[in-house]
Amino acid sequence: MDSARNGPEAATSAAPRDDFDASTDAAAVIDADGVVTGWTRGAQRLLGHPASDVVGRPAAHLLAMPVDQARVSRILERCRSGLSWTGQVSVRRRDQDPADIDLRVSASFRIGTAECFLLSAREQGREWAFTESVLTGFLTRSPVGMAVLDPRLRHVWLNDALERFGGVPREQRLGHRLSEVLPGLQAESIEAVMREVLTTGEPVTDREYLGWSLNDQRAQHAYSTSFFPLLDADNSITGLCYMVQDVTERWHARRLLSMVNEAGTSIGRTLDVMRTAQELADFAVPRFADFVIVDLLDSVLSTEGHGTWLTDAGPAPVRPVMRRAGLSSAREGCPEAVAKVGDLVDFLPPPYGVDLFVKGEPILIPLLDPADELWITEQPERAESIRKYGLHSLISVPMRARNTTLGLTTFARSLNPASFRSDDVLIARELVARAALCVDNARRYTREHAAAVTLQHSLLPHALTGGTALEVASCYEPADATGGVGGDWFDVIPLSGARVGLVVGDVVGHGISAAATMGRLRTAVQTLADMELPPDELLAHLDDLVLRLSEEAVGDEGGRNAAAFLGATCLYAVYDPVTGRCAMARAGHPPPVVVEPDGQVHFPEPPAGPPLGLGGMGFEATEIQLAENSLLGLYTDGLIAGADRDMESGMARLAEVLSHSDSDLDTLCTSAARRLVAVPQPDDVALLLTRTHILGEDHVVSWDVPVDPAAVGDIRAGATRQVEAWGLGELATTTELIVSELVTNAIRYATPPVRLRMLRDSRLTCEVSDASSTAPRLRHARSTDEGGRGLFLVAQLTHRWGARYTAGGKVIWAEQEIP
Repeated sequence: MDSARNGPEAATSAAPRDDFDASTDAAAVIDADGVVTGWTRGAQRLLGHPASDVVGRPAAHLLAMPVDQARVSRILERCRSGLSWTGQVSVRRRDQDPADIDLRVSASFRIGTAECFLLSAREQGREWAFTESVLTGFLTRSPVGMAVLDPRLRHVWLNDALERFGGVPREQRLGHRLSEVLPGLQAESIEAVMREVLTTGEPVTDREYLGWSLNDQRAQHAYSTSFFPLLDADNSITGLCYMVQDVTERWHARRLLSMVNEAGTSIGRTLDVMRTAQELADFAVPRFADFVIVDLLDSVLSTEGHGTWLTDAGPAPVRPVMRRAGLSSAREGCPEAVAKVGDLVDFLPPPYGVDLFVKGEPILIPLLDPADELWITEQPERAESIRKYGLHSLISVPMRARNTTLGLTTFARSLNPASFRSDDVLIARELVARAALCVDNARRYTREHAAAVTLQHSLLPHALTGGTALEVASCYEPADATGGVGGDWFDVIPLSGARVGLVVGDVVGHGISAAATMGRLRTAVQTLADMELPPDELLAHLDDLVLRLSEEAVGDEGGRNAAAFLGATCLYAVYDPVTGRCAMARAGHPPPVVVEPDGQVHFPEPPAGPPLGLGGMGFEATEIQLAENSLLGLYTDGLIAGADRDMESGMARLAEVLSHSDSDLDTLCTSAARRLVAVPQPDDVALLLTRTHILGEDHVVSWDVPVDPAAVGDIRAGATRQVEAWGLGELATTTELIVSELVTNAIRYATPPVRLRMLRDSRLTCEVSDASSTAPRLRHARSTDEGGRGLFLVAQLTHRWGARYTAGGKVIWAEQEIP
C-alpha cells in the first residue's frame, strides 16, 4: 500500500482490464500497520514467496518502488470511508526480478478488534506496441504485392512480393512507370485504370488480367489487382497504392469450369458423328490449342455394326484403322495437317502404341522435338510439320464413352508460346469426354436411324403402277428432314378384272417401332386385298389385327412395347376402270380429294369410321363415280395439318393446289407437298395422286352363257375370235382352253345366270360369273381319274387366277400375260 503509484483520485479513472476475482487472483490481508496477516496460494504463484516468508512481516519489503506517504494516507482515508481503490504497483519477486501488477485494495473491515484490508493483485499484461519496424516488416514481407506510385505513376516504394511477381529488381522499378519496366503486362490498360483512380478518387478492386513474369516465362499468370488513392491531411490525392495477388490457380479453375460449360452448348448440337467431331476441333481452337485433330475409328463411322480392332487370333490389339473426322487450326487452311477430313490415318504419338487406347489415359508431351528419332522413324511427315510450323507442345486424349473406344483427339500449340501443363490435361480430358459422349450418342442414333430407314424403305413400295386404269404419283416426307422414318404408308395393289386397290394409312408415332408396325399393316392390307375383300370388310379385318398386336404388346415384358401399337388410321379404295366407279371406306382417316376434269374439287365423305385398334364398331363403304381423267388423291393428315393444325383450312389449301391439275402428275405431287407442308414439319406426310382412265368398249367383251353343256363350244369359239381380233393370236389356244374349263365348271356346278367377260388391259383376263357362293377348289387328280384336272390346267396356263365374291354370287377369273 505504501508504494501505490496513483492517488485516490485515480480510483475511478484507472480501471484494470477485467474485474478482480479473489478466487483466482493473488490475495493477501494486511492490518492497519502494513503487516501481512494472510497470504494465499495465488499470491505465492504470483510472486514466488511462500506464506512462511511473508506472514507477520511488513508488506513494504515486497515493494520495488519508493513510498509516497501522503498518497498512502489518502488511500487509507478512501478505504476507511467504505470505498475501494485500484491502481498499479511495482513489486519484487522472490528471485528479485521486478514485476508490475494491478492492485485492488478493499474497503476496511475488522477481524476481532483489528482493522484489516484485503489486497487482490494480478500481473499486468504486456501491451503490444505497433511500432514503425512492425509496420515496415508487415509491408515488406506480405505475400500480397504492394507498391506506392507518385501522381506521375512512377514507383516510389514496393515490397518483396511485387518484386518476386514481376521478376524485375527493385532498383529497376523505382522512379519508373509500369509500362517502362513491364511493357508486355497490359501495362497501358493498367495505367489507364490508375489515372482514373487518381482523377476520381474512387478505388478499383479485384481487377484480373493475364500477364507474363520474367521469373516464369513458360506460362502466363493471372493476377488480381486493386488500386486506391493516397490522401494527405487535407484529403488531397498525393499518390496511388496498388496491391497485386497471383490468382493463377483460381483463374485456371474458373477457366476450366467456364470452358466446360461453354463446350456443353457448342459440342454435340446435332446427331451427326462427323459434325460433332468437327465441333470439338472448332471449339478448342484458339481457346485451348492452335491445332486440333479428331480421328475416329473407322468402325465408329460405319453403320454396319460395332466393329472391332482386335485380331481374330487373340486378344493382342493391332494398330486401329482410323479416319480423320475433325480438323481445325489457328492458321488458315490447316497447313500443319498431314491428312484431311475423311482420309484414313494411323497417327499415334511416338513412343505410344495401341496400349494408349487400351489404358484410355491422356498423354502430355510438354516439349515436342522434331529431331526425335522416334518421330523421324515412325512419323516422318508429321516430324517435318512439327519443325516447319513450330508445334512445341502436345496432348493426346483417347475418346471413350460407355466403355467403348471411339478414337483419339490431339491438341497442339505453336503460336501460343505457353506449353501445355498438367492443368491443361484436365481441360482436354473434360472436353474430349463430353465430345465422346455426343459422338457415341450420334453413332448409336445413326445406326438405329439407318436400320429404321432401311426397314421403312424396304416396306414402302419401290415402284407403283396402276396399269392402264390409273396414272400414279406419290410423295413421302418423314417428319425428320434428315431422312427419318415414321408410320405413314401408301400402296397401289393390282386386283382382278383390271381393278386397282389404293390404300393410305398413318400409324401413331415415329421411329423404328412405328415403321415396323406400318410394315405389318401394309402386308396385312396386301393379303386382305388379294382375298378380294370389299373395303369395309378389309378394314374390319385390319382392325382385328391392330387389336391383336396391341394385346401382344401389352403382354410383352410388362407392356414396355405397348406404345408400338397405339392405333392407326387408314383409307382403302378400289377403282374399277370398266365402270368408272370407286368403292371406299375409311377408319378415322381424312377423306380423299377428287378433282373433276373441269377443275372442280370436292371431298367425298365416306363414313369416317373409328381409328384402327378401338374395336367394337363397324365400317361402312360408299361408291362414287369418277369420270375419265379425274384426279383422285389420298393423303395423311400431316399434309393438311399446317402450322395452325386446322384441318378444314388445310383441305381448302389442298383443293387450291390441286385445282391446277393439268401439269405432269409427278410434278403436281411434289409441288403440292412442298407448298402445303409447314416448316418445321410437325408430322410425316404421304400423298398418293392418281389420274383415272376408263376401259372402252373395244377392251371389254361379255357373253351370257346358257346353262347347257352344248353351248360351251359356241362360247369357246366366240372367245377365240375375240382374242384374234385383239391381235393376240398367240394366246388363242390357251384362252380357248381356259374359257372351256371355267364355263364348263360353271354350267356343271354353279347356279345360273352364268356370264363370261373378257378384258384386254395390261393383261388378258377371262372372268366367269355365276349366282352361287361356292368357292372352287384346286384338286390334284389321280392318274386313274377321268376328271378333276380343269383348275389345275388353268393354274398352269395363266399368270394368276382366283375368285371374288359379289353381291349376286362370285366371279372366277384368270389372267394371262400379253406377249
